[in-house]
Amino acid sequence: MNTQLRRALVAVAAVSMATSIAACGKAKEAGGGEKKTDGKGSLTIGLLLPENQTARYERFDKPLIEKKIKELAGTSTTVLYENAKQDASVQQQQVDTMITKKVDALIVDAVDAKSIASSVKKAADKNIPVIAYDRLAEGPVKAYTSVDNERVGKIQGEALLKELGDNAAKGQIVMMNGSITDPNAKMYKDGAHSVLDGKVKIGKEYDTKEWKPENANENMKGAISSLGKDNIVGVYSANDGMAGGIITALHAAGYDKLPPVTGQDAELSAVQRILAGEQFMSVYKPYQPEADAAATMAVALAQGKKLDSIATSTVDSGSQKKIPSIIVTPLSLTKDDIAKYVGKEGFYRLDEICTPKYKAQCDQAGLK
Repeated sequence: MNTQLRRALVAVAAVSMATSIAACGKAKEAGGGEKKTDGKGSLTIGLLLPENQTARYERFDKPLIEKKIKELAGTSTTVLYENAKQDASVQQQQVDTMITKKVDALIVDAVDAKSIASSVKKAADKNIPVIAYDRLAEGPVKAYTSVDNERVGKIQGEALLKELGDNAAKGQIVMMNGSITDPNAKMYKDGAHSVLDGKVKIGKEYDTKEWKPENANENMKGAISSLGKDNIVGVYSANDGMAGGIITALHAAGYDKLPPVTGQDAELSAVQRILAGEQFMSVYKPYQPEADAAATMAVALAQGKKLDSIATSTVDSGSQKKIPSIIVTPLSLTKDDIAKYVGKEGFYRLDEICTPKYKAQCDQAGLK
C-alpha cells in the first residue's frame, strides 16, 4: 500500500473512532441553553455547500455527510440542505434561514470565506456552532475539516515537472489558479509555486474568477495569443473544471499534441480525459474521510460535546486561532492510478467511466 493511501485510511480510522459521540444524555450550551443529545433523531443540522458546477458537491459531499450524520445521531435526524450556486449573498441568506430554523449545528462550505464571517458570528451569537467544511471560513467557527490544500498544489506541480522532463527548459507554462474568494485557492497556488518556481518559466498566470471553466477558457485563449502556442509546454490548472475549459482552448488553437494539463477533484469527465490522453493528471481527494469528519464534529458540537478526542490538529484563520481540525491527505491521479480507485466510496464505478466512447482507452488501462 502506498504511503499517501495509508495516510488517507488512517484519517478514516481516526474519524471512525469518534462515532461514539452519539451517546445519550444532555449537555449545557456555552450560552447557558440546553443541547438536544438523545442521539435518536432530535437533532437538526444544516448543510450549506457553495456551488453545483463542480460535480463533487452534489454527487459525493452531500450524500456522504447526510449518511454519516444519520449513522451518528439517528435516522430521523433532520439535515437541512441548501446550495448557494456560487452566490455569496445567497449563502448569507441561507445562514439566516438556518438560524431562524434553530438548527443545532451548521456545516458551511463558504462561497466567499471573508464575507461569510458576519453570518458565522450571527450563528455563534445564537449558540449555533459552525463547522467550516473544505474551505476555512472567517469568523468564530468551532471546527474545520479539509484536505491538505498546500499539498494539493505540490502534488500538481511535482506531477507537471516530472511529465515535462527536459521540456521544462524549452518553453513556458501557464498557471490557471482558482478564485481569490476561496482561501484554498491561495494554498494550492502557494504549494504549486513552491515546486515550480526556478524550475520552469511561468509565462502567464491568472486568478480565475469563480473557478468557472468559461473564464479559464478565455484566459487560456489570451495566454496562447500572448505567448504563442509553440512556446507553451504545459498548463497548471488548479481544478478539473478549469482544465476542461483550458483543453477546449488548446484544441481550438490547433495543437497536434496537447501539452500536459493538471487538475483537481477527480471529476468523471476529467478521469475520462485522463484516459483519453487529453488531461495529464488530477488530484483525488478522498471525500469520505472529509465528509465523515464534518458530520462527526457537527453531531458532537450539536450535542454540546468537546472535540478533544475527535480533532487531530488545529489551524488558524485570519480571525480565529487554534480551530480544532481534521486534515485529509490528497492523492495524485494519473492514468496508472485510476484502476486502484474505481468503485471506492467517493469515486466512480467502472460502468460510469468506461462508456462505449472510452472502451478502447479503458481496455488499454486495464479497466475491465
